[in-house]
Amino acid sequence: MSTIADVAARAGVSKATASRALSGGGYVSAGTRERVRDAARELHYVAHSSATTLATGRSLSVGVIMPALDRWFFAELLSGIQEGLLEAGQDLVLYGTRDGSDERARLFSDVLPRRRLDGIIAVGIQPSTHELSRLVRVGSPLVSVGAYHEENSSVSIDDEAAARIATEHLIDLGHRDIAFLGGRVDAADHAYGDEQRLRGYRAAMTAASLQSAVRHAPGDSTTPGGYEAGVRMLGDRQSRPTAFVAVCDEAAIGGIIAARRLGLSVPAELSVVGIDDHAHAEMFSLTTVRQQPRMQGLAAVELLLRRMDAPDAPAEQLAVPSELVVRSSTAVPRP
Repeated sequence: MSTIADVAARAGVSKATASRALSGGGYVSAGTRERVRDAARELHYVAHSSATTLATGRSLSVGVIMPALDRWFFAELLSGIQEGLLEAGQDLVLYGTRDGSDERARLFSDVLPRRRLDGIIAVGIQPSTHELSRLVRVGSPLVSVGAYHEENSSVSIDDEAAARIATEHLIDLGHRDIAFLGGRVDAADHAYGDEQRLRGYRAAMTAASLQSAVRHAPGDSTTPGGYEAGVRMLGDRQSRPTAFVAVCDEAAIGGIIAARRLGLSVPAELSVVGIDDHAHAEMFSLTTVRQQPRMQGLAAVELLLRRMDAPDAPAEQLAVPSELVVRSSTAVPRP
């Protein structure tokens, strides 16, 4: 295996100059830098991470905090984050921490403060739990995805606007009895995106003078959660809504399955709109509001790299646009 001494000898420079040329630390003329890099390529030299850390003062590691690893949104987001970090030469240190768990409490109180990380990307952290504030105090550059804190940069869609768009689509079709499917009752304390989406649904219903028809069928933001909530709400023939706005596509798919199990035709007897454009949305012909989690992951890495290079620069809040994708799960309500 080639060493930095071999590279220096091939380029005709000292080991210190070769190290500076490859790490980017300290001044090296453009011609010398190119000569050293050519030598490194010819010798297939790869700098050891510990040597690079000593030269740059960085750990070359970024911590990524996620509440779940087995959900489509988080998996897609993680793929974008990983792609961006690999391109930047950063290692990914992943912390999958369930909300309310003892492991999560230890992560914020003990693990992160003692880890040396170049930056942190926090996904789905609820502002009201003060976890974002605690992450800010860790001192590493921070970017959040899905929630925000005035002192850190963030990437998100406008969740409230997404639900408003979904609800307005149903109202424009002529629906008046529209229920919100999925999401926790205590979303304001635990699920920032769910809370904002429920708020957007209520805002659209109020704007259309339908506030008296507002209904929420709470449940986990998963396909089984949407199914269970859908069965509960659709089980009473006298009070069935004509349409669902689901907290996410997974809950929407659960609602469609519930309707079919109860003998209801979608969209003839029940229209359903989701939010996300999940990988299975096309399979279920689901009308949805599209967000692009992989692109959000790449954007989060870009913001973090800028934050790492300029820690004192103002925080940036990036709103990723979302769009309505109309498929065949929605229609004009049956007379």
